[in-house]
Order: sequence, then C-alpha cells, then structure tokens
Amino acid sequence: MFKRVLIANRGEIAVRVIRACRELGIETVAVFSEPDRDALHARMADQSVCIGPGPNGESYLVDSNVLMAAQITGADAIHPGYGYFAENAAFVEACEHLGLIFIGPSSKTIEQMGEKVVARRTASEVGVPVPPGTPDPISDEGEATQEAERLGYPILVKAAAGGGGRGIRRVETAAELGPALATAQSEALASFGNGDVYLEKLLSQPRHVEVQIMADRHGNVQHMFERECSVQNLRHQKLIEEAPCATISERVRQKMGADAVKIAKAANYLGAGTIEFLVDRESKHYFIEMNTRIQVEHPVTEEFLGHDVVREQICVAAGEKLSFTTEKLNRSGHAIEARVTSEDPDRDFAPSCGMVTEWIQPGGFGVRVDTYVHAGYALTPFYDPLIAKVIVHAENREKAIVRLRRALDEFHIGGVKTNIPLLLRIIDSDDYQSGNWTTETLGLFFMVEAVVAGAG
Repeated sequence: MFKRVLIANRGEIAVRVIRACRELGIETVAVFSEPDRDALHARMADQSVCIGPGPNGESYLVDSNVLMAAQITGADAIHPGYGYFAENAAFVEACEHLGLIFIGPSSKTIEQMGEKVVARRTASEVGVPVPPGTPDPISDEGEATQEAERLGYPILVKAAAGGGGRGIRRVETAAELGPALATAQSEALASFGNGDVYLEKLLSQPRHVEVQIMADRHGNVQHMFERECSVQNLRHQKLIEEAPCATISERVRQKMGADAVKIAKAANYLGAGTIEFLVDRESKHYFIEMNTRIQVEHPVTEEFLGHDVVREQICVAAGEKLSFTTEKLNRSGHAIEARVTSEDPDRDFAPSCGMVTEWIQPGGFGVRVDTYVHAGYALTPFYDPLIAKVIVHAENREKAIVRLRRALDEFHIGGVKTNIPLLLRIIDSDDYQSGNWTTETLGLFFMVEAVVAGAG
C-alpha cells in the first residue's frame, strides 16, 4: 500500500479522498491556491503545499507546481480526483517519468478513450452500439453540412475531447449548423485545448444511464451496476443522479453492464471509470463516451451497494486485486444524489460568489452530505460552483424522494444564491415523481414555468 498520496484537486472530492486514505492508513498531501489557504482539504491533510494564486491556470492546472509538491513532500502516488489532471494523458506520462503512481488508468488508455471519436470506434469494434455519427472529426463547415444531411436533423455538434457538457450544441436546421459549429469548436478549444468536434444524430427524449466499472492490474474487470443521470441543466450538466435506474428491465441492466465491461477490457482499463449510455424509448442503449476517472456522482453507487468506490480505486492502483465480483455485490434499496451549486437557475445558472453567512446542512438517518463549505467560507469566481452533494438512501425510490425533499428543506445556506429551490421544484414535479424524466425534460420544464408565470 502507498505511504503518502498527494491529492491534485480541491473541494469536496479532495476531502473525500483524504478520508479514504486516512482509513487505509495513508498519509495525505493537499495542494492549495492562495484563496484556498484555509480550505477544508488544506486543513485536513497531513501536509499542505501552496501552488499559486487563485486562477486555476496559475495554480491547480500548473502541472510543474503539482509535481514539484509531490516530490518535495515524498509522495509516492497522486490522486487526481475529477477534472483538472484526471484525464490528462501528458500529466500521467510525467508522473510515470518521475516514478509516481497515478491513481487512475494509463496515459495510453486516457488518450484512447478521451478522444470521443476513437472511443466510439473502440465500442463498435467490440459490438457495442453507438448513435449514428461521423467516424472522424469534422474538418470544415462544408463537410459538416454534407454529414448533417446524411444523418438527418436534429443533430448534436460535440467536442471530440472532453466532457462535462462543454463543447456540445444542438442543431435543429441547416441554418443553425454554421454558428453552432463555430461555437462548439471555440468552447472545446477553450475547455480542453482541442477544438475538434464531430456530429452525432440526436436521439429523441433519451435517458442518460451510466455504468460504474472497476478494474485491477490482474486482468479483473467488474461493473458496479448503473446510475440514472437524466436530470441535467440546459448545458448538459447533471443535477440529480440515482442508483439504480428505475425504468430499465433486469435484462437491459445485465446487457449494459456486460457491454461496459467489454469496452473497459478493450481499453486495457485500470481503476474506477464510467461507461456512459443513452437509452431510447424502445430501451435500446447506445454508448456515447467513457469517463476515465472517478465521477462526481460515485456516492449514489456507494450508498446503493454499501461499497467504498474511492477506497477500491486506491487499492487497485496499489496493486491489490478487486475485493468483489459483480455477482456478490449487495444491491439494496434506492439512492439519490442532488448536486447543490452556488448558481442562480433563474439567471441562466449564473455563478453566485461571496461570503457564506449561514450553513446548516441536513443529517439524520439515510442522509449523507459531501462538502467542503462552512459558515464564513468565501466562494470565489475561480472554481466550479459545486458546493455540496446531498445523498440519500431508502428502501425504495418513493421513500428516497421523500427523504431527499426533507434533506433539501433542511439545508440553509446564506449569503449566496443556490440551486436548491430548482432541485425541490424538480423532485416535486409529476415527470420526476413518475420516473418519466429524460435529458430534454428540464428545457420543457422551464418553458412551462415561464408560461405559468406569464399567465399569472
């Protein structure tokens, strides 16, 4: 097992990794920017190193500073969390060169599956269906026009590298294609350093369902069942996730799990990862991408199965064999995670920054809160607006929804705007309660609210 792990991240995921390491008897090193000097992850770790000013590009995304911190503190491994360097093949190569273990897959796997066009090809080669789309990145608008006509509108313009809902544009007509192409390319370049995009046929009213996989260095690859992730904002960023998916059959569940394992094996995967699918109205599933890292929503899987995903991830990186097989995992009840963000949904999810003047978080039976925020903490414009994850578990979905509503009602945050009112409106809606929510429902939801407000 590792002696000392540096966490190349901040916020709630850094706190989560520190806790897992502590239970394993591993010392931890936190890196922090100047505004994060008193942040929870910097205070909790055994050692902390300042790596620069507030902006990510001057601190958390400066690879030389992070690697130097690992060397001077004697770390033997780096956990990237999610975001930042989690899917950066060059950073993994640098770790390998310095003799540091990267707690995640190899640089080759990250490069292969991080390129969405290559990932689609990998899935197709092992017999897993993908949505119709272009086999290679689009070179210019003329080619895009020809391919769009072949696929038929509506389509999606999607970044070939990256994720998190960035670099994606929906196109309904030929007139919208040129501007959408330019915008997606620009956003992809700014977000991922790669402006390549491809086209994909838009499936009507799909569900977004992902499968958690785990693989060790001994050739064992297992899946940890699925999560429903269809509640997304208008930028394709997830708001609420559930485990299991309440609307798929056991037959579809087993097929998706088997397909996820096939893709992971084809990619020579190591560690925790996620295979993402869209499921259409006929319950046919299509691979869309692989996230080669731990996911924000991993706690719903942990609560559903009673199994520590982050601990398992660290152990397999240290060379241990998987501690479970899929067949022996204990599926229990239903878990739901709601992402609480410092955003104003009524102003196009504009970030809300400032001093947190009040912080009263929920608790009680079946309620878990992963966070790094407390009263007196200053939220700055430099970082992601995710401030907490509220995860609930109950014996069935109906009781889990009731428990989530109770928990969100108890959550009082002062000084900044949050998305809690929107989360409550969503879980109270008929579409959510009945399980009919798809990736397109939130747009319709806002339209209906606007009509009702106008009529009033």
